[in-house]
Amino acid sequence: MDWIISDELGLTVGHVVGWTAAGAMIIGGVAPYIPQYRHIRKTQDAEGFSLYVCLTLLIANTLRILFWFGKRYELPLLIQSIVMNITMFVMIHLCVTVRKKNQIIRARERIFTDMDRKYFWAWTDFQSYVDCMLVFSVLGAAVTYLLIEFSPFVELIGFLAVFTEAMLGAPQIAKNLQNKSTEGMSVSMVIMWTCGDVFKTAYFVIREAPTQFWVCGSLQVTLDIVILFQVWIYRHNTSAARRLRRGD
Repeated sequence: MDWIISDELGLTVGHVVGWTAAGAMIIGGVAPYIPQYRHIRKTQDAEGFSLYVCLTLLIANTLRILFWFGKRYELPLLIQSIVMNITMFVMIHLCVTVRKKNQIIRARERIFTDMDRKYFWAWTDFQSYVDCMLVFSVLGAAVTYLLIEFSPFVELIGFLAVFTEAMLGAPQIAKNLQNKSTEGMSVSMVIMWTCGDVFKTAYFVIREAPTQFWVCGSLQVTLDIVILFQVWIYRHNTSAARRLRRGD
C-alpha cells in the first residue's frame, strides 16, 4: 500500500507521519493556553495568570527566531516560535483589557516609555508590551547581524532561547515550596505541559535538532516531573483536606 501511495502521489507513510508530527509541534505548544484564555474570558478575572509567563516565552521564542538566521533548523520549529509569540500577545491583550475593565477606581496609566523599573511588565496598555518586545527584537537582530559569523555567539543565542523556556516551571516550583502546597495550580495544565514537553524533546532527538534544543527540552521535562511530584507530596495540604481533618 505504501508503494502505491508513493507511486501515485509521491507520498509515503513517513511523509504523512512527519507532517503530522510537525503540525503537532506547531499547535501543541499553544494548546495549554487555550483553556486559560477561555477561563479568563468567562470569569473576566485575569489575576490568576502571570504575565511573566508571557514575557518568558516571548523572550525565549524571539531568541529562537534569531538563532534560526545563524544556524538553520527545521521550519516547523521556526513556525512554532512565531505562533507562540502571537499567542502570548493575544493573552496579554486579553489580560490588560480585563484588568482595565475591572478597575473600580481609575489608576494612573503606566506605560513603557515611563521607564519606571517598578512597573516593568506591569503596564496598563497593550501597546507598551508590543513596544518593549519591538525594542528587544530590534536590538537582538542588530547584534545578531553584527556577530552572525561568530559561531560561539550563535550557539549562545540558541542555548539562551531554549534554556529560558526550559526554566518556565522554576517559579512555580519555588512557589509550591514556599506555600507547602500546590493548591490553586492547575494540575491538568501541568500534565499538558509534561506531555507536550516529552513529545517535543523526542521530536528534537529524532529530527536531530541542534543540541541546545533536546538538552533544554530534557530539563523542561524534569521540571514538569518535579511539579507533579510536588502535587503528590502536598496532596493532603489543601483547604478541603484541612477541613476534613478538623471535622468541619
